[in-house]
Amino acid sequence: MSNFATYPSLEDRVVLITGGGSGIGASLVEHFASQRAKVAFLDIAEQLSTNLVERLAPHCAHRPLFLPCDLTNIPTLQSAIAQISRSLGAPQVLVNNAGSDDRHDFANVTPEYWDQRMAVNLKHQFFAAQAVAEGMKAIGSGSIINLSSISWMIPGHRLPVYNTAKAAIVGMTRSLAHDLGPAGIRVNCVLPGAILTERQHQLWMSPEYEQEVLSRQCLKRHLLPDDVARLVLFLAADDSEAITNQSHIIDGGWI
Repeated sequence: MSNFATYPSLEDRVVLITGGGSGIGASLVEHFASQRAKVAFLDIAEQLSTNLVERLAPHCAHRPLFLPCDLTNIPTLQSAIAQISRSLGAPQVLVNNAGSDDRHDFANVTPEYWDQRMAVNLKHQFFAAQAVAEGMKAIGSGSIINLSSISWMIPGHRLPVYNTAKAAIVGMTRSLAHDLGPAGIRVNCVLPGAILTERQHQLWMSPEYEQEVLSRQCLKRHLLPDDVARLVLFLAADDSEAITNQSHIIDGGWI
């Protein structure tokens, strides 16, 4: 028996997650599926995503629906969301999770690189929210959860464009919360700290960086994707129905 919460309001609720094939996204897919939600997720990593579905399907009330999608192609994103609505019903929860924290130097950023990083980290969040909003309005409620990062608050090194996008997500969240609130749609932002995903472990988690992280956190342990997923579950469920327009930091006390 799990020590963590079960949310009855999430049962049979249609949940859309971007970037659900690995890392925090895969944990989100697993956690929502375990709540008996109808989960759909988008990713470009087809094999990882297919493997995730096959692993989870025998244990889920509803088999997760995976659609391959390049989120930087907005017409493709809009088409995928329309397909999900036809297959499962209009999404009642959107988790804008997808992003990429590739390191880059200020002096080497070109206009093309800027545009591509904004497309990967910011642009699709806005247009995914736009695509689900009408369906949520028709239902009379909804929860949109945008993933930012504490990186722009620290600020993280060699991440100027990424940090700019992640800061913009906070402003976008607040704007959408005011625009969509009268229709019963809540919009919140989650800002993770140093979450130990497989990607982070392989690319960035050197002994020196690990020491820095643990020295700056109040909690002297690694933060895991499951820690983020449990916060997102709460923000998606009716338990948080009075919470909107907020930024929720989950970083072990770094900030």
